[in-house]
Amino acid sequence: MAYEHILFSEADGIATLTINRPERMNALHVGVIAEMIHAVDRVRDEGTARVLVLTGTGRAFCSGADLAGGGAGGGSERSSGPVDAGKVLETHFNPLLERLFALPVPFITAINGAAAGAGCSYALAGDIVIAGKSAYFLQAFVNIGLVPDVGSTWMLPRLAGKARAQAMMMLGERIPAETAADWGMIYKVVEDAELAATTQAIAEKLARGPTVSLSLIRSGIRACMDMTLTEGLMVERRNQLTAGRTADFAEGVMAFLQKRPAVFSGK
Repeated sequence: MAYEHILFSEADGIATLTINRPERMNALHVGVIAEMIHAVDRVRDEGTARVLVLTGTGRAFCSGADLAGGGAGGGSERSSGPVDAGKVLETHFNPLLERLFALPVPFITAINGAAAGAGCSYALAGDIVIAGKSAYFLQAFVNIGLVPDVGSTWMLPRLAGKARAQAMMMLGERIPAETAADWGMIYKVVEDAELAATTQAIAEKLARGPTVSLSLIRSGIRACMDMTLTEGLMVERRNQLTAGRTADFAEGVMAFLQKRPAVFSGK
């Protein structure tokens, strides 16, 4: 597939997916989502990338669905009758989110400005979320008579707590990056000029890491958040069995005994 709305590259085990519609603040429609799904599937299937970075060009990470371009089930030529604003979620937006959650490699989001609506969801879906100081997070669905979607009502209460998440959604307030960090929504805030370098350094560290272990950490945390302690212990037991059979575990132990840095192969 030739990409029109995104940029995609891979180097040294780091895949970078950049939403590239700066003139629309990287707003999303089905064409953008289809390209993003294709790129994420490449990361999943080709097996050469050991980390994925998602970011945007220009002054926004992603401003959400492109209301003028059919991103929310409407568009400039929508009929005067009722529309199913949830259909595009089922066909495009939600499948992308589920693919990102199911990736077998770590996933970083670098937030370079507005992260609104669906863009907020994709931003917060990262295993590690890094934001520039000018970034902000916004759930403004209430302003157009819709409800938060693309996993927002599942993720935000878990990240920020029910009271903050509910107020954020019902009042449609912007949450600055530094507030988001204070609330536990994201990992770190850096100066805007340092966002790319900070993201690259973290991506390089993850790309050198034990990929299977990192994948099990990300899936294990999400699974255990909805489990009892006993169920969570069982998940850890199964994951430790899998991790203990990897070449990276053998290398990690040998490196520890030999007092040298481990050289992980990702297998």
